[in-house]
Formats: sequence, C-alpha cells, structure tokens
Amino acid sequence: MDFRLLGPIEAERAGGGTVPLSGSKVHTVLAALLLAEGRVVSDTRLAALLWAFDPPATADAQIYTYMSRLRKHLGEEVEIVRRRPGYVLRAPGARIDLAEFTRLSALGRAALAERRFEDAAALLREALGLWRGTALANATEELIDAELPRLEEARMIALESRIEAELALGRPEETVAELTGLVAEHPVRERLRAQLMTALYRCGRQADALHTYHEGRALLADRLGVDPGEALGSAYRSVLKGDGQGDARAPRA
Repeated sequence: MDFRLLGPIEAERAGGGTVPLSGSKVHTVLAALLLAEGRVVSDTRLAALLWAFDPPATADAQIYTYMSRLRKHLGEEVEIVRRRPGYVLRAPGARIDLAEFTRLSALGRAALAERRFEDAAALLREALGLWRGTALANATEELIDAELPRLEEARMIALESRIEAELALGRPEETVAELTGLVAEHPVRERLRAQLMTALYRCGRQADALHTYHEGRALLADRLGVDPGEALGSAYRSVLKGDGQGDARAPRA
C-alpha cells in the first residue's frame, strides 16, 4: 500500500488503483493515524482534528464509523486497531511519501555536509519531487493548521539545501530565477535571501545583490524588529569584499 500525504491525502494499492476515500474527515483520520507513525492517536486528539473545540455529542460514534470505513476500503493490507485511549494504524511494508521524503532529505543534507554536492543535489531533488502541491490538501482545517507548518518547514529546509548544493556546483545562473520567486514568496527567510545574493553576485550582478541585502534588512526591521542574522550578514560581507563566496548555509547550532 502506498500512502501519500505530500499533496492531497491518498492511498493506492501496491498493484495499482487508488483506494476510494471520500470526505475531509475520513482523509483527516487516515492522515492523523499515518502522521503518528505507529503511535496511538487518542479519541480526544481525533475529535479536536475533526471538530476543533466543538465536538458533537456523538463524536466517539462518528470516529468509530470513520475507522470502520477505512478498514473496509483499505482491506487486509492495513490494520486499524482500537487501543485505548484511541486508535493505531499498522501497515507493514507500506510506503509513505512523507517517510521517504524525510529519509531522502536526511541523506541529501548529510551529503551536503560531506561536500558531495552532486549526490546532495540529486537526493534533495528526488525528495522534493515527492511533493504534489500543498500537503494534506483535502484534510480538515484543524489538521492543516496543526501539521502543515512543520511539513512546510521541512520542505523549505530541503529546498534551501538543494540550492546550496547547486551553488556549490557552480550553477548560479540556474538558480537566480528560482530564488527570485522564492524570496518574493518568503521575503524574511534569510537563508534564501543570502543564497539569492550569492547567485546574483556570481552572475556579475553586484548591485542587485547589494539591493537584495538592503531590501531584506529593511523588511526584517519593519516586520520582525530584528537585524540581519549570520547567513545574510556573511553574504553581504562577501559581496562587499568581492569574493562572492558568501556563506548562505543555515547557521550552525
């Protein structure tokens, strides 16, 4: 069984064919069980994800109904067990796109740390290719609010790491357009802005690189009340010195 969370929530049988699931609540229950990675999801947690702070008096019965539907549609490949105070999903041998993304991202970042830039770029491209749009797209707002931020942060870290590998391989021209769009979308994300500065400088666009810094500095002050951090400051100093090798990596802990 293949489970997909990095986009609309889906289940597909190993032999092909999407499992017919309908309704945001059924998709939410399945996603909550998968995100728990074999741990029990309590009735209280499920109720909060399905109905926020106003669960109906029949919440337990409705949750039981959703579990029954999932058991019916997923079949014998998947076991959903009642274990108080909730439920747990067991699916030996199942493939979950989020787990694969996490694995490939970790391998890619390890390769980057070891300066194996070709391997890093390839692994991180493969990881990012598992995303099919916004994760958990057909879940309830409650599940999306609870889980999407951490998933999006993991995606952004993988994306920034892939761009770092591309820059290390001497491909600034290939990254400028992508980074320009990303910085417009995430204007106070310093690592992306530092990477754009580095790419612009290496393309011979020093003035644009400096403008990118000053724009970011103003936005950080206006929106967050902070000065630029190490990544952005390092990129700025490198552009001023003319070495163009700015440290656009994530700050070390």
